[in-house]
Amino acid sequence: MHAIEQYRNEFIGYLGEKISSKEPTKLYDPVIYILGLGGKRLRPVLTLMTTDLFGADYRQALDAALAIEVFHNFSLVHDDIMDDAPLRRGQRTVHEKWDINTGILSGDAMLILAYRFFENYQSDTFRELARLFSKTALEVCEGQQYDMDFETRDDVTIPEYLRMIEYKTAVLVGAAMKMGGIVAGVSTKEQDLIYDFGKNLGIAFQLQDDYLDAFGDPKTFGKQVGGDIIENKKTILYLLALQLGGAEEQKQLLDLYSIQPRDPEGKINSVKDIFITTGAAERTKEEIEEYTQKAFRILDTLQVSEEKKSVLKQFGEGLMRREV
Repeated sequence: MHAIEQYRNEFIGYLGEKISSKEPTKLYDPVIYILGLGGKRLRPVLTLMTTDLFGADYRQALDAALAIEVFHNFSLVHDDIMDDAPLRRGQRTVHEKWDINTGILSGDAMLILAYRFFENYQSDTFRELARLFSKTALEVCEGQQYDMDFETRDDVTIPEYLRMIEYKTAVLVGAAMKMGGIVAGVSTKEQDLIYDFGKNLGIAFQLQDDYLDAFGDPKTFGKQVGGDIIENKKTILYLLALQLGGAEEQKQLLDLYSIQPRDPEGKINSVKDIFITTGAAERTKEEIEEYTQKAFRILDTLQVSEEKKSVLKQFGEGLMRREV
């Protein structure tokens, strides 16, 4: 297997070849814009790595990787519209740079483009990839709906929250890896194992995002620390604090999540203190570690070399050590 940067650089080069501006430019320029904002390229890299892991030429998976990345960015364009978000990766969101109608239509075009990349595969492979993709895309929509529902609910449970992040975030990571297995032509059992590995890693990744939003380093996090607290988002930290805290801490947290002060710094610091004193912060770190180790235990059952497994383990450990 190769270094992570090789997969990433090869993918970025392929992306530049396959996605280009054409008429009508107002439809396609936003597509190029959002795909050019960077990001970790986590999902397409995992598709390429998985194909390599199973002994096939990872370049055969470039179209599948491109479909995953285009779909992921399509979902971001529409999420930003729903959230009325002004910035994405430090730059103006598509609907802010153009307008809402353009964001909706360009996002729709990205979803269709994602499917078209599967057309470069033989019929059996195409059918497997498209079936998995359709299932995953619908689950991502379900996860987004759960997330929206939670905004107006005060009785969200931790199992419900974990299901939401599984659908909204983790299933796409799992699918990215399973697509690599499909392209490599491995057995259904191996495909399902690598999917479960990716799904658990995806849950750990999202829980880490929750933690970093509150406790990340402002210099490296890339966005405002405490953003979830400002928006009163019911993350794993919030739910654990309510579960683990005493009556006074619960009341204080609920009160803090009912206000929107002009200067949010005091609110952020008070909520973070509750996350720490209730043990929610430490418990969240334990959950991140548990899902990461669960993923690694699944990886250990795969019939591939220890050398190849170690590359994926190092990649997973790197994700959990990140500060952004």
